[in-house]
Amino acid sequence: MGRLPLAVVVVAVVLTASVAGASARGTADPDVFSGLATWVDVYDGAVYRSPEATAARIAARGVRTVFAETANDRSTADVVNPAALGRFVDALHAQGVAVVAWYLPGFVKPALDLRRARAMLSFLTPSGGAFDAVGLDIESLRLKSVGLRTRRLLALARTVDAEAGDRPIAAITYPGRAFERHASWWPGFPWGDLVPLFDTFVPMAYTGGGFKGYDATYGYVARSLRLLRAAVGPDVPVHAAGGVANRMTAEELKAFTDAVTDDGTVTGWSLYDFATTTAAGWQALAPLGGTRP
Repeated sequence: MGRLPLAVVVVAVVLTASVAGASARGTADPDVFSGLATWVDVYDGAVYRSPEATAARIAARGVRTVFAETANDRSTADVVNPAALGRFVDALHAQGVAVVAWYLPGFVKPALDLRRARAMLSFLTPSGGAFDAVGLDIESLRLKSVGLRTRRLLALARTVDAEAGDRPIAAITYPGRAFERHASWWPGFPWGDLVPLFDTFVPMAYTGGGFKGYDATYGYVARSLRLLRAAVGPDVPVHAAGGVANRMTAEELKAFTDAVTDDGTVTGWSLYDFATTTAAGWQALAPLGGTRP
């Protein structure tokens, strides 16, 4: 057998080592991350122009959970558009749809990241409702020192774990295949250290625009899921997120669905995001759960 590329060797070693001694957080029910979900970010102004109508449209698709962004590290507020967000959460809850808040830390200003994570945890709607779960979107590479970035990530994650109580927490991450292809992004990504702090992992296995056709899409998603399972162990729930939805052809959407189905261990699935998911996207997701258009 020929010599493996260095990037593959490095990732394999990291993934294998990280599994040892890992155990799930185990303080909350991760069921909120199961089944069909969709995503809303802070740039989706149209979603919030009529939150109640949007919530009804989402529920009609058979969606169980909405991932709603509260802010990122470059936002002008700790919670973006809180009044409309609160109405949206209340409307989703009235439709029987759970809501997971997510924040994207940049790790450049740890005090800001901590304040915004706490704002996500403490947010209340006009009716006094709260988010059903929260997530940290661990994808920012702005801080160039990988070691410092990792230390700040772990410090933030430990605080969120301690202050979330029994509320489930999601680690929203790059997929392992991305780290294989881009070995300089986050060498030694701390999978094993994150497992005890989170209730589920959400690999953002985007292929739209970058991987053309069924085979390339299927291969990327399937390997991403295998690498993640090797990294976090057999018992941690995994929610697979594909996308960006409107950049995927019908055969690429089918490839995502087939890869998730064939993996056999994924408990939740979604396309990023609601605003870009076309009728073809919902139809592709129908075999996994939901309703056809």
